[in-house]
Amino acid sequence: MQVHFRDQGLPTDSLPLVLIHGTAASLHTWEPWVAELKATKRIITFDLPANGLTGPNANHDYSQKAYVDFLDSLLIKLKINRCILGGNSLGGSVSWNYAIEHPEKIKKLILIDAGGYPLNSTSVPIAFKLAKVPILNNLLEKITPRSMVESSVKNVYFDPTKVSNVLIDRYYELTLREGNRKAFKERLASSKNTASKNNTSQIIKTIKVPTLVLWGDQDQLIPIASAYKFHEDLPNDTLVILKNLGHVPMEEDPKASIIAVKEFIEKIY
Repeated sequence: MQVHFRDQGLPTDSLPLVLIHGTAASLHTWEPWVAELKATKRIITFDLPANGLTGPNANHDYSQKAYVDFLDSLLIKLKINRCILGGNSLGGSVSWNYAIEHPEKIKKLILIDAGGYPLNSTSVPIAFKLAKVPILNNLLEKITPRSMVESSVKNVYFDPTKVSNVLIDRYYELTLREGNRKAFKERLASSKNTASKNNTSQIIKTIKVPTLVLWGDQDQLIPIASAYKFHEDLPNDTLVILKNLGHVPMEEDPKASIIAVKEFIEKIY
């Protein structure tokens, strides 16, 4: 598999920051943070299989295990033995699962509006809804209106006026990448099939590395209750709630959301 990734910032940094985006997003979601951190940190970002320019997985496996194995292969390829690992939404779920499987490789963990617990969403992007509807989801593989992508992106922001046409165009164009729409449908089906199988609380309680839990208080896709649940279950975490931000705080307000990240990275444990 060819992987779209970026290796930016300080090349001599011995503890890189690896960041993983969420469903239907791409490495571009992290570029504002990269701009803030690249003077002092090496930052690795990439498009997960089923997303961005990496595109679909040939074996159509979008399980958590497949993503954890993919991440491990990528870090081995990049010769990264230990890192600070962070992720948003799906990327957050992959991050904490990776920390459980490979604790020796993770120095610190950053979970931004991360998946893991039952969602209890109060609002879901229309693309996510339609991708689960038989017949309609097959149609969406062929016909995907830009307006649907626009609505879905605005849904995960608290302030939709911050969603620019440039941002919508990027999401739309990457959605149209060959194979991504079918992979999107398959990934959501995979997450639905596995979500109820795990005793999430008991698993997360085994994570020992220092963890920053960062959450937009107006997240409707993964509401703030999940932030408090992570805080309750993680034995060694710091919880930071971001006022008037939604599901993707690193996009919606990069400068406000990066403050706690910088402090967490610099803190000695």
